[in-house]
Amino acid sequence: MTRLDRMIRRASVLWRRSGQRRLEAPLAVLRRRAATAAGALLLALAALAFARTGDFAQRSFALLYARHPWLPLVATPLVFAIVAGATRRWFPEAAGSGIPQAIAASRAPAAAATGPLVSLKTAIAKLSATVLILFVGGSAGREGPTVQTSAAIMVSVHKLLRVPITAGVIIAGGAAGVAAAFNTPLAGVAFAIEELAAAYEQRVAVLVMGAVMISGLTSLGLAGDYVYFGVLRESLDVGSVLILAPVAGLAGGALGGLFSKTVLAFAASPRLAVVRRCRVRTALACGAVVALAGFATHGATWGTGYAATRALIEQQGQPLWFGPAKFVATLATTLSGTPGGIFAPSLSVGAGFGNLLSPLFPHEPTGAVVLLGMVAYFVGVVRAPLTAVIILTETRANRGMILPLFATALIADAASALVNRERLYHGLARSFLPTRKAVHVDTRSYSAPPAATRPELRE
Repeated sequence: MTRLDRMIRRASVLWRRSGQRRLEAPLAVLRRRAATAAGALLLALAALAFARTGDFAQRSFALLYARHPWLPLVATPLVFAIVAGATRRWFPEAAGSGIPQAIAASRAPAAAATGPLVSLKTAIAKLSATVLILFVGGSAGREGPTVQTSAAIMVSVHKLLRVPITAGVIIAGGAAGVAAAFNTPLAGVAFAIEELAAAYEQRVAVLVMGAVMISGLTSLGLAGDYVYFGVLRESLDVGSVLILAPVAGLAGGALGGLFSKTVLAFAASPRLAVVRRCRVRTALACGAVVALAGFATHGATWGTGYAATRALIEQQGQPLWFGPAKFVATLATTLSGTPGGIFAPSLSVGAGFGNLLSPLFPHEPTGAVVLLGMVAYFVGVVRAPLTAVIILTETRANRGMILPLFATALIADAASALVNRERLYHGLARSFLPTRKAVHVDTRSYSAPPAATRPELRE
């Protein structure tokens, strides 16, 4: 073969490789976009189905309670214990909210793609167990489980289409889940920025907005343009905001910070190690507390609290003890080790807190005061002020309350930080992060070795 022939053959090979690369690049982009669109569509359908199943479970429990008032005192603790034990033994990654799992998965996407954190098996177990907890009156929310399930669906679709799993894929799935759960597209984007994304990049922003848009349109087409908590007409003047925002923000933020500090302490305190190991008995005791709280309040504290929250905002009235009772029921459910979120119950506790404040401000619209209590307590728990304000703005369809909500949220965030420096979801995510040695994942309290003994997890 002459030198000229070798040069021609080499040029031919280079040309074919270059053409193949030019062809593969658009195909890779097309597969990635198709995976995002298909994943967002499927997770929206899953979120709607989960929401309706959860509502059906709560209605069924209410009917059983009406016919057999003493049944919850037996059934609720028993089911709590069974679900906690089964979760710990077979699906430990399904315990708790689901948002810490999504955060941990986004920090190690390569490991998460093949692990159980955001797998379909874990997602199915998560949804099933949460429905069971709602069926016996657990004060649990659907939003956290929806986030983990949505991330699992997005990851599975990307794997099916052979698209690399990045942090953006998991973040987009989780954010679209929030949008589908609340019918709040903007809140989904804000949640991705504040909670899920460690470093927010432009490419991730486009991916998140695309997934949120598709899931939101799917929810809109199937469920209609509903407003989650109804419509609020009232607003507050500047003078009222200058008084109400500091009071609600400081008290609500501190109370929410106390909730977070209690959950994190239960997860890591060496003094409570024995309690964490006795998970089934702990769940039994927590279930008994939930049952007694609901029995004493005629069922007001059972379930997500959506109906009671809406009634408070629309000024239909709730007893002043509703907020403290719901706080106890939500804390007991959270510490029980059973799957379930805290978004909706926290908003319900916040509404009860706002209801406690309303007698102190008799000349202000009760619905507006309740709304400030909601944002203050919710921010105190999750430390995500932008997400909280956008959720309540979109679920209430009232732009006049945006600035009072922002003022209250910022004050509540600062007050919560004074009570508990660590953010709840990020603290709970630690036990799901990869470590040098295999670490057993505990249940809802996410018991992990103290940060002092794990240098790679220090902040």
